[in-house]
Amino acid sequence: MRFVTVVLSIVMLGSTSGASARVTPTQSRRKAPTFVLSDANGSPVRLSDYKGKVVVLDFWATWCTGCKVEIPWFMEFQDKYKSQGLATIGVAMDDEGWQKVRPYVGEHPFNYPIVAGDAATLATRFSVVGLPMTLLIDRDGRIAESHAGMIDKNGWEQEVREVLKERPR
Repeated sequence: MRFVTVVLSIVMLGSTSGASARVTPTQSRRKAPTFVLSDANGSPVRLSDYKGKVVVLDFWATWCTGCKVEIPWFMEFQDKYKSQGLATIGVAMDDEGWQKVRPYVGEHPFNYPIVAGDAATLATRFSVVGLPMTLLIDRDGRIAESHAGMIDKNGWEQEVREVLKERPR
């Protein structure tokens, strides 16, 4: 699985134009699948607990170069927009799980929760085709944007601001 993900990640990084996709119109958005995953302390993190917030759901891995570039941007957005209802969740997709992720998180503190994901389950449910993969989920729990490969920082921030302005239905 890791080899396929690495290959897909490289292909996607090479094809990223830097242009940002548009936010999906509200009437066309699909409900985000739910999950319950554990953080480093073993505490459950439920996506459903974030209803009412705009969620940046970042699928990443410790070996993913593009992921490591994006993480500081997501931390910046978390600080900047938390008071407006933004919540970021990092889903580490390393095959070794917490054995690999825990030391990385210890050396690189995050300002948002990190959970260890199960690639076999989450890749299908969230259409993760490579890393990095980032979803923007609206306050109603629907996917407003899904981006495979590295995001364009400024374009993504615009999309975050756009979805933050929306009111729940």
